[in-house]
Amino acid sequence: MADHADLDALRDRFTRALENARGPGGGPDPVPYADNLLARWREPQRHYHTLTHLTAVLDHIDVLEAHADDPDVVRLAAWFHDAVYLPERSENEERSARLAERALAEAGVPAERTGEAARLVRLTVTHDPAEDDPNGQVLCDADLAILAAPPSAYAAYTAAVREEYHFVPGDAFRAGRSAILRELLALPSLFRTPHGRRAWEPTARYNLRGELEMLSLPDRPYA
Repeated sequence: MADHADLDALRDRFTRALENARGPGGGPDPVPYADNLLARWREPQRHYHTLTHLTAVLDHIDVLEAHADDPDVVRLAAWFHDAVYLPERSENEERSARLAERALAEAGVPAERTGEAARLVRLTVTHDPAEDDPNGQVLCDADLAILAAPPSAYAAYTAAVREEYHFVPGDAFRAGRSAILRELLALPSLFRTPHGRRAWEPTARYNLRGELEMLSLPDRPYA
């Protein structure tokens, strides 16, 4: 559970991104929008898609921001990218994008930037940004950076994902998770930014291969 200092810091981060994105003229107080999002990210069904994940994505965007065309819009997209999250539903990204469209427009963000934030949220369905999409590359790399975590953090990530999908039987979960890992490993590159490819790619592939191997053992995890 985040403490008050964490929540205040996150409110400040949201406020800065919103004010930079909407520019001169301002708009409504950002805090109620931040608090609505913070409440969403703290819902009880979340075990991985929590404030810890949101903070990590924002931190990784800070690392990658020089690559983005509009880093503050990328940050706003990060706030909304899992704002609607029900593990048993398949339309979370679309519902999150629609929430971004409504909330950011109401909060005074110009239509073009609101549309860009919503587009970025939808891009997290596939994590497959185009070569000429630096904003998308930054958001997707920041969202996938967990794949390059140290071993203990990666193990905690996989355990938290399993907990979110507790309603899926073990064999079905292992089959589905293995398929996802194989798809990721088949990609020419998991990361699209120069920093991501240089700093995160080798460790991420090591982690993915290790998890896939664990899933194939007789005494398999994720029962």
